Amino acid sequence: MAASLLPPATLAKKYPTLLHPFGAKPHAQRLIFRCGATSDGADDGWASFLDEIKSSLQVGPSDTVASDAGAGATPDDLVTALPLDPSAGPTIGDTTNAAAGAANELLGVDASAAAASSDAGAGAIPDGLLSALHMDASNPAVRAAGGALSRLDALTAGLSDAQRWALLGFLGVTWLYLTARPGVLSGAVDAYVLAPLQLALDSALGRRSLKMSDFVVGERIGEGSFGVVFFGAVVPKNGAVVEERSGRARTSLQNDDRYKEKVILKKIKVGTVGAKECGDYEEWFNYRVARAAPETCADFLGSFVADKTKSEFVKGGKWLVWKFEGDRTLANYLNDRGFPSNLEQLMFGRALRGLGTLERDALVVKQVMRQLVTSLKRIHGTGIVHRDIKPSNLVVTRRGQVKLIDFGAATDLRIGKNYVPDRTLLDPDYCPPELYVLPEETPEPPPEPIAAILSPILWQLNNPDLFDMYSAGIVLMQMAIPTLRTQSGLKNFNSELRSAGYDLNKWRQSTRRRPDLQILDLDSGRGWDLATKLISQRGANGGGRLSAAAALRHPYFLLGGDQAAAVLSKLSLSK
Repeated sequence: MAASLLPPATLAKKYPTLLHPFGAKPHAQRLIFRCGATSDGADDGWASFLDEIKSSLQVGPSDTVASDAGAGATPDDLVTALPLDPSAGPTIGDTTNAAAGAANELLGVDASAAAASSDAGAGAIPDGLLSALHMDASNPAVRAAGGALSRLDALTAGLSDAQRWALLGFLGVTWLYLTARPGVLSGAVDAYVLAPLQLALDSALGRRSLKMSDFVVGERIGEGSFGVVFFGAVVPKNGAVVEERSGRARTSLQNDDRYKEKVILKKIKVGTVGAKECGDYEEWFNYRVARAAPETCADFLGSFVADKTKSEFVKGGKWLVWKFEGDRTLANYLNDRGFPSNLEQLMFGRALRGLGTLERDALVVKQVMRQLVTSLKRIHGTGIVHRDIKPSNLVVTRRGQVKLIDFGAATDLRIGKNYVPDRTLLDPDYCPPELYVLPEETPEPPPEPIAAILSPILWQLNNPDLFDMYSAGIVLMQMAIPTLRTQSGLKNFNSELRSAGYDLNKWRQSTRRRPDLQILDLDSGRGWDLATKLISQRGANGGGRLSAAAALRHPYFLLGGDQAAAVLSKLSLSK
């Protein structure tokens, strides 16, 4: 019957009054059909239209039953008898079916095939699961997931149930392996996607084209084995002449209002064996950490090579540049007699009230320690081990953040970057008893892609991140025990600890120096317990020492007093 009816275009032209009961312009999306005469009895075109429908429904004499049914059908009967199926296109009296048919026609989609595919996709997900998720088969997400499952089912149609389960298990294990520490998949994304994007962005911003003339050098802040650190500033772009600074002029650079953008400059020593290599590694690691865990380190701006010898600049010497966030390290604060109260204002924004001196000092120590362990957790998750954790490598920003600096000794064990099995870079006062981040018999790392694929196995077998955790334990002891803040006091402690077999409980019983352990003994000795689980020998399979993630779950941090203290102090502090 549908084939014998007039096409929509012909129908609209021949019977315009049928498209709207009042002769208005036809609606763009649907036809409104009315069966019967108008209220005033005038002929609105329906009589002629019905006659044409009846004529088109007439069949040959051989089919009398159908002929009789067609001849005696009324307009209302016709509407009821027409099929209400979206796959059949628009039908009288059902605008939903009309819209579905029109959409399928416009999109060139076979409606019956589309309906079958949709139903099959939704049916691929068990009804029990949909019920538990409070979803139904009409949900777009359910349809998409069902479609994916249907395609997967089609791909594995030739496999037995046992083979399907084996394939599913293989895919699951592969995913777990690629996402396990130190992150083969995330590392590949970083190396082949994020690193090129960072290079392009930095090049566009001019960070990869820094020059010696862009900076002025101020006072010396510190010096290490391979470099010297200075306070500095960016030369203004207004063309102002920068005079040679020396003596008191250098020390006043920080307060010189002509230089709005302050920086930290590190000069890599020229002629020192290993200095250039160390500087190159430090630059690489600063870029890497800036992408993977930017909140853990100082904001790295880039590097430049001096093009001539002048003042502190030596032609050919490399300089690294960081945004100025603070020029004092934890070591600077430890050397002050006022520690840890000298950090209270920075750590919590205001002086604490309602607590005794000991409790306030303990909260400062905990806050610094929490930030340190959190930063270590983040870099360890990317496969990086710092290998030189100590107070002088922890900068305290003006906002009270503790950030890692000096990545010259760091190693990325995901790809074997800056790692030589029989070579150690360490400070003996903070180095764990195993001395090496991995056993000395560990072979040389293979090419980077292969090393990355094998890295989860190496990591699980050796837990190299525990190297840094021992050093963090020493930092905790220094902050909590005043006598360990001097170089001689720390060396005596390490000597006694070695004699005690790196067992803090034995050291506490045997030492004759009577250390002040009040901060660690607060809250039922939770601080002391954490220290004993960080400063210890490593057992089999990495046991005997807490990882950063495990340390953050220790009761010492779970109390959260240091986090609540800042909020409470703001509420109780008078103006």
